[in-house]
Amino acid sequence: MILRKNFYRFAALMCISFGAFTASAQMNPIVFEEYDLPNGLHCILHVDKSAPIAAVIVHYRVGSRDENPVRNGFAHFFEHLMFEGTQDIPRASISKYAEGVGGRLNAYTSFDETVYHMEVPAHEVKLPLWIESQRMRNLVIDKIGVETQRGVVKEERKVSYDNRPYGTWNEKSNKLLFKGGSYAWTPIGSAQHIDSAAIPEFQDFYDKFYQPNNATLVVSGDIDVKQVRGFIESYFGGLSRGKEITREKFILEPYAGTYRETVEDPKAQLPAMFVSYRGPKMGDLDAYAFQMLNDVLTSGESSRFYQRLVDKDQVAVQATGFNWDLQYAGRISMIGVAAPGKDLKDVEKTMDEEIIRIQKEGVNDEEFTKAKNIAETRFLLDKKGALDKGLALAKAFAYFGNSNLANTEIEKFYKVTKEDLRRVANKYLTVNDRVVLYYVPKAKTDAKSGG
Repeated sequence: MILRKNFYRFAALMCISFGAFTASAQMNPIVFEEYDLPNGLHCILHVDKSAPIAAVIVHYRVGSRDENPVRNGFAHFFEHLMFEGTQDIPRASISKYAEGVGGRLNAYTSFDETVYHMEVPAHEVKLPLWIESQRMRNLVIDKIGVETQRGVVKEERKVSYDNRPYGTWNEKSNKLLFKGGSYAWTPIGSAQHIDSAAIPEFQDFYDKFYQPNNATLVVSGDIDVKQVRGFIESYFGGLSRGKEITREKFILEPYAGTYRETVEDPKAQLPAMFVSYRGPKMGDLDAYAFQMLNDVLTSGESSRFYQRLVDKDQVAVQATGFNWDLQYAGRISMIGVAAPGKDLKDVEKTMDEEIIRIQKEGVNDEEFTKAKNIAETRFLLDKKGALDKGLALAKAFAYFGNSNLANTEIEKFYKVTKEDLRRVANKYLTVNDRVVLYYVPKAKTDAKSGG
């Protein structure tokens, strides 16, 4: 699931050693061409001769926020169901076809999108285009496939949420922070909703969202543009345009006040604290400033949180954080795992002191340079291969209708000032408007564990 993948990706970035950048990030612009088929499918083609690989991406504009609140989990369920069979592909064969030519494929779901991607040797680019055209309108939705994927999704939920230490904190945070709104449930969805859904409901969801006019197709890599355009016309050109989509009304209720809860967790070895705030939406100028602020606070062992909570005061063994800028809102979460024998209240107090210090004093020149370096490095790493560049192009068009943002978004970071970091700290990190969750080992729920 995308939330888990983003968290691990963020953790990996924190381990990178960043060098100093004195000028703008040096990247050859992604050269591309784009066009629309009559059925509404937006196509983007990018030639990258650096390796004999082709990447095919289909980005559907459907995520968990598009679901009916009493029937959530459908978007994520379809991420799995799309690996079943089609009218011309036997069930359980899609992955075998890709792997049979030395390729690899995967998918992810978020609150706002569902994305399928496949990498193959460049001379095999015809295969993923055929597979994706089949999946777009010819998916077989039957009892065998649905029941198989029900089991897969429930097992994923057990492994990633129910049987993991602190496993419910993410769902709880969203449910509380976006109460009554379209982001109140996470993409994994409710097992009960998926269990009780009938095949006609899945068919309706597929027919509504899996249409060419609700998708962006990107082909990136060592390709012959004329040839690929011919394949696209052959496989996708004959698909009919879907009906204009009437989506669930997007709801974003205001949030105010502090919610606190202590959760007894039999799987937890150490007490941990999860503090979440509302944040800026994707593309908002504040989102770029807050990403830089978040890096100052949480990225690596030189971050403020690590230096203060882990190294200096030794109240925590881990202190980190991350932010998700979603299409219509954002969420910021700070995490502290208490050191043995330490109180979660001290972890929270120390973390708050560092936030307040930035709110009053701002960041210093060294911290600001570090944040800028991280932004530049992340921007470059996200464009390192054909697949990465294809995903960046798909995202830029799907969210903003501007594919070239994949080349220019770094300029948004260059416009951020030191004062902007202090400003967004005051605007979003308000101690009176947040969700605070304490997770404590079930056998240690005395005051010393933060209960």
